[in-house]
Amino acid sequence: MAPTRPTLPLPAALRERGRGALLGLAVGDALGAPAENLKPSEIRRRWGRITGYVAEHPAGTDDTEYAIFSGLLLARYGSGLTTARVEAAWHRWIADLDEGPFRGAGFSERGTLENLRRGLTAPITAQHRHAWSDGLAMRAAPFGVFAAGSPEEAARLVAVDGTVSHDGEGIYGGQAVAAGVAAAMGGAHTDGVVAAALSVIPADSWTARSLRRAVAAADRGEKAVRSAVVIGGYPWTDLAPEAVGLAFGALAAARGVFPAAVLTAVNMGRDADTTAAVAGALAGALGGEGAVPAEWAARIGPVRGSCLPSMAGLHVLDIAGLLTPDPEEPARHSPAGYCPDLPGETPSDRAGLALRRLGASGPPECAVAVPAAPAAASGLDAAGARR
Repeated sequence: MAPTRPTLPLPAALRERGRGALLGLAVGDALGAPAENLKPSEIRRRWGRITGYVAEHPAGTDDTEYAIFSGLLLARYGSGLTTARVEAAWHRWIADLDEGPFRGAGFSERGTLENLRRGLTAPITAQHRHAWSDGLAMRAAPFGVFAAGSPEEAARLVAVDGTVSHDGEGIYGGQAVAAGVAAAMGGAHTDGVVAAALSVIPADSWTARSLRRAVAAADRGEKAVRSAVVIGGYPWTDLAPEAVGLAFGALAAARGVFPAAVLTAVNMGRDADTTAAVAGALAGALGGEGAVPAEWAARIGPVRGSCLPSMAGLHVLDIAGLLTPDPEEPARHSPAGYCPDLPGETPSDRAGLALRRLGASGPPECAVAVPAAPAAASGLDAAGARR
């Protein structure tokens, strides 16, 4: 069965918004990485107020690499994604391979990988102490890009993905982000993005309460947003309800304007790479690629594989190209399904690399031919593993 996407019109802005969402995620991740786990007072002592990159060589973290991972899954399976397929991908691209220096990323990812290596299967793989983390929220944006204009479908798909690694509030956090991005992709304004996020999660959930408090405090600035959401004295900063609340609060405080949204998230500290990545994805989907400052975008390159070596060499814009084909070329979409093609505006070697990660012949029943490249050219073996 061919992978399918929701039956929705593809407006001319769809590709621009998809590129904005994923580029925005990567920019937010790179801007926020140096401030991760810091308090605002510590940020001020080190840099004053962060207004741009403070690292000499800015780079994304696990947030960007896991978003690419999820984007490839969507390009491969579309709305036919299943938990079994997600679990198999975790084995193929992460658990069964050597890990980078980040060693699989945060606590929720570590717990999931340990359970997978013990032979456990989903949903038991998500039974660890950090199933409520923001590890699903950080990789949720591609689901909103894929399900543009359909928050419900974005929420359904991200929950399918998240069942391998998260439960409860961890799932709700991912659903809120995916639905918000989907609404923005469909042309909603900031209030509509917030409403879409709240519409797909239980109203009495911690995530929903945190999100509502953050947005209500947004007019009073980032200090008020932080005070409304942060669990004072709690040692871990990766709580999904907290991170998602801070990200949506930053978006609302900035009224959807990209630079202000991302920098508000960064300067609030805590899990700053994730909160800024989520705020960046939401604001990027609202404003499109053009909303991302060019000087920030220019510093974003292919990921290094520091966390997931199997993702090394891919760029978020390669993934955007797979998830939002050019609407002016209808031959690339058919009523029967969606088949990824080479993104025309990215170097063919990187685009080909992205497609080779999907399998030597592309998605089932896909009309797009994916040429096999010599393994030596990319440093990958036939299964897509780093040699």
